Amino acid sequence: MSTATYNSPITVDSKRTPATVLKAFLTSPIAIASIVTIALVVIGDVVSPGFASGNQIINLLRVASFLGVLSVGQTIVMITGGGGLDLSVGKVATFAAIVSSRIMAGDNSTFVQGVIIALALCALIGLGNGLGITILGIPPFVMTLGMTGVVYGLIMVYTGGKAAGRAAPALTNLVNGKLLFGLPGVLFLWLAIAAVVTYLLRRTVFGWRVFAVGTNRLTSELSAVPVRRTVVISYIMASVFAGLGGILLVGYTESVMLDLADSYTMPSIAAVIIGGTLAAGGIGGYLGTAVGAITLTVLTSLLTTMNMGSAWRTIINGLVLVVLLSFYGRQKKLQS
Repeated sequence: MSTATYNSPITVDSKRTPATVLKAFLTSPIAIASIVTIALVVIGDVVSPGFASGNQIINLLRVASFLGVLSVGQTIVMITGGGGLDLSVGKVATFAAIVSSRIMAGDNSTFVQGVIIALALCALIGLGNGLGITILGIPPFVMTLGMTGVVYGLIMVYTGGKAAGRAAPALTNLVNGKLLFGLPGVLFLWLAIAAVVTYLLRRTVFGWRVFAVGTNRLTSELSAVPVRRTVVISYIMASVFAGLGGILLVGYTESVMLDLADSYTMPSIAAVIIGGTLAAGGIGGYLGTAVGAITLTVLTSLLTTMNMGSAWRTIINGLVLVVLLSFYGRQKKLQS
């Protein structure tokens, strides 16, 4: 590679040929996860004809959207590094679903109110996580695990141990109805969120700060980057998007349960890692996470179609994650 001087506006890369570009793309986490997803769909159609039908694909994408939205904040938190992850997202999503469905009570007139109040409460939970980590110095794993217990307690106090409430018809129609081209509105919402989050991370000051903090916190502090504020905002976003994912999920089920989204915590982390975000921080992006969410959803659906027991599904999910990471190579070489 020839190196341009500081006065030269162009850097010539003699090694950047179409072949090397294609190779780089095909070995990227996003491409590998996409190829695996397509392979799973093909296998599913062989095992169960109709698995790759248009309606089934749409339904798989609909289900993947819940995990995809819930994983937005998880992606941002993990990019900030410092062992960043949020183990409370599943319980927070359940909390938001319960609060919003109780306020909605199956009525469109309280739809907006239910969403706003639920997400505001989620933001407070995320603020608690962020302050505990940055001010009190509690490790993210411990802080967010502890917050899971706190949120569970809030749910029990709020519900008295009895699930109640129904999604507003507008929410149900958004998730289960057809908006354009036979596609549910939730897919367009997910696409819009993906575009906004990608722009936020790649083209805004906040996004640059997130990557800077994840790359080197000490250097970021010395460069006047507000590290604590960036981390706190990231955890607030993690809880808010987890809450939004929970609200969309209750639109799908139409009614709520006390453990509605609890099982989404580990898949949200797996989707981020499958998508190529570096666990140590500083490298990643949401597009990969979205693909990772689709991969996990298709895999789960395939295993369910094959009548695989829950224990075996867990084992195979773990093996697929290990295999994908082995294809990615050493994590420091990952690119989003």
